[in-house]
Amino acid sequence: MKMISKIAKASLGLVFLGSSSVFAQSLADAKKAIDAEQYQKAESMLKTLTTTQPTKDENFFYLGWVYIKQDYSDSAKVVFNKGIAANPKSALNYAGLGAVARLDKDNAGATTNFNQAISLAAKDTKPYTYVGLSYLLPTTTDKKVAPADADAAIAVLTKGKAINAKDVDLLIALGDAYRSVLKSNEAYSNYSDASTLDPKNPAAKVATGVLYKFANNFDGSEQQFKDALAINANYGPAYREWAETDLRWSLTDPKMASAKIKEAVDHYKQYLSLTDQSVESQMRYADFLILAGDYKTLQQVATDLSKSASTNARVYRYLAYAAYENKDYSNGLTAINTWFQKADPKRIIPRDYLYQGRLQMATGQDSVGINTLKKALELDSTQTDVYGEIAKALYHQKKYEQAGDAYRQVTLKAGRNVKLTDYFYEGISYYFGYDEKKPNADSLLVRADSAFSYVNQKSPTTADGYLYRAYVNDMKEKDRNNINGYAKPFYEKYIELVTAKGAADDKTKKSLANAYAYLGTYYEYKEKDEAKATENFTKARENDPTNKQAVAFFQRKGGAGKSK
Repeated sequence: MKMISKIAKASLGLVFLGSSSVFAQSLADAKKAIDAEQYQKAESMLKTLTTTQPTKDENFFYLGWVYIKQDYSDSAKVVFNKGIAANPKSALNYAGLGAVARLDKDNAGATTNFNQAISLAAKDTKPYTYVGLSYLLPTTTDKKVAPADADAAIAVLTKGKAINAKDVDLLIALGDAYRSVLKSNEAYSNYSDASTLDPKNPAAKVATGVLYKFANNFDGSEQQFKDALAINANYGPAYREWAETDLRWSLTDPKMASAKIKEAVDHYKQYLSLTDQSVESQMRYADFLILAGDYKTLQQVATDLSKSASTNARVYRYLAYAAYENKDYSNGLTAINTWFQKADPKRIIPRDYLYQGRLQMATGQDSVGINTLKKALELDSTQTDVYGEIAKALYHQKKYEQAGDAYRQVTLKAGRNVKLTDYFYEGISYYFGYDEKKPNADSLLVRADSAFSYVNQKSPTTADGYLYRAYVNDMKEKDRNNINGYAKPFYEKYIELVTAKGAADDKTKKSLANAYAYLGTYYEYKEKDEAKATENFTKARENDPTNKQAVAFFQRKGGAGKSK
């Protein structure tokens, strides 16, 4: 019996040992799938593990992290709480709850959970790694990490590094944190240390390639991706980052644009073939297509995704963006409205309001569209091009003063994107918005004059800039019989530029007539120079026989100076 008992115990021990080995291997495989961005595969494996090993809190954490990576933070929160139920001292799952709080913009909740994670971590550096990665999760439209968040990530990851300087995942995360605040030397040092410790880790090579990409060292970047694929030919993230590098290269070097955009698409397709072709992978492809400006392909991809019963509601965002860019405005408006109806409010981004406003205006809902664009600006004031869209719409609605204010915002805030025409339309808008009965009438003329003055300085041969500046200064003349000549130098410059070009068209002739008529009035009443007054009124009448000032002058003079 004792011998049988010993054999039984030995056999039982082997069963448990085998079970533990299967679990460890399965969890390791799931983590490899996450690293390879095969989220559907990882999700399936981890769901099984949370059922077969319900006391293992790590299973729940990594399943929650998969949900985080797929933009399902509500599902992640549920799973992290299950992990804590399985182990109330699960540092990883508290790190996960902190990540969810950050995405929900609950900074206090994030801090509380992160602190709890670190207090429970002891000598385990994985919680430090995931608290750091949580700070690096993008929460803004441009997907950039705020400097304060990057600093927080660096601080916690540095503490983790002091505990274990050989944690490769932590070193890569620390490199990412430094890269996000443009500390390239520090980033490279951590990536290099990770590669030295684990030469077979493709993630460290890819991270270095991304670092080179932002330095526009595209050849060096490509080599890193090739090195990563030499380690693991099926490592999808290398192809994804290579595609995004190709895209940046195409934007930086126009000569390479065509070839690199083609390469980018090919590399991204290779990435997709190495993932699980999940809806989430297709969504990431859609994000890439937006960056690439390939809205025709985006519309096809989004249309295909919308036919799936299990699709993410975000597909309606892509349908709307693509439809607008492809001038399919009616379907675009339907899609964006569906997105607003289906989406969790916290998943709405400023760009969604931007496209909704554009689509509203494109379908004749100008006033509603303008208000929606203003909402987009309230949420993201960096979208300075929107001021121009609002200004243009207001101008077409003949709301000139408001249009002038909007163009003024363009010229003040758009930086390098400001065009000279923005200043020109700012001036015209204020000019047309002038009404002497308004209490702010004089200030509108001042703003208009300032805008046209800028046009004169930057483009001294643009005749219309002087013409409209003359019109503005002409408005300052309160009494024709007591003229000051505010507009004189600008009309003279306009005449000089136009006549130098040769024969004028009918529209320009009318403007020339106005200019000569003003000068005629100036010489008649200010200078009391009858000869010069007659000369200028004659030229006014030659350019436009119906010019009222010229007609009135010659009537007063009894037809003197009548042209032949």
